[in-house]
Order: sequence, then C-alpha cells, then structure tokens
Amino acid sequence: MGALAATTPTNAGTVVSGAAVAGTDTIDRSVMGPKGAYLVVINGNASPDVVTITDPGVTPAGNPLNLAPGGVISKSVTNATTQVFYVRPEQVNPTTGLVTVTHSVTATVTYQLYPVG
Repeated sequence: MGALAATTPTNAGTVVSGAAVAGTDTIDRSVMGPKGAYLVVINGNASPDVVTITDPGVTPAGNPLNLAPGGVISKSVTNATTQVFYVRPEQVNPTTGLVTVTHSVTATVTYQLYPVG
C-alpha cells in the first residue's frame, strides 16, 4: 500500500510526471484541497485497469447513507488511456482520514494527484 502524494500547481507552472501506483493506495485528507482532489490515472498497460475508490457512505456525523452497493466508485480505465477522477472530501473515511484507491493492474500504471480549492 502506498500513500499518494499530491502536486500543487503554481502560476509559473509545475513539472509533473506520473508516479507508480500500488494494488492498494491511500489519499490522506491532509493532501487534498478544501474541495477535494483530482486523481489522474495514466494506464500504459496492455490491459484495462479497474480503479476502485472508496466512499465510506456516512455523513460527517457518522450516519449511514444509501449509496451504491459496497460504498465504492468503480471505473475501468481502458488500456493506453488517461482518466481523471474527482475525489470529494466527503469520501474520506472519518475514522481513518483516508480514501482508499485500488487498481486491478499496476504495471505501467501511474498517477498524478492535484488538490482542489
């Protein structure tokens, strides 16, 4: 498991390159902006990468919500494509302070993470 690092763009421009993903990664609330973060998944693999992002399915007070089964967002990133996901602050697990991201393939799959707000 790896903790994803965020890059904050500047007015002068920021050089970024994709960093390797693990089978299971986390996004700490502290690296997200006040409005969340954009997670860019760059799939250089020959196979699709099914990206699953957790949503604890609870209100800030800890009350359960009626969300999709399993409280997850799951999307296939087609091989040789890039996809951007918006990760909302409300997706942070209030107990752990983390959002969990899993990948079905990891070889030649990289990410970029940008705080919002």
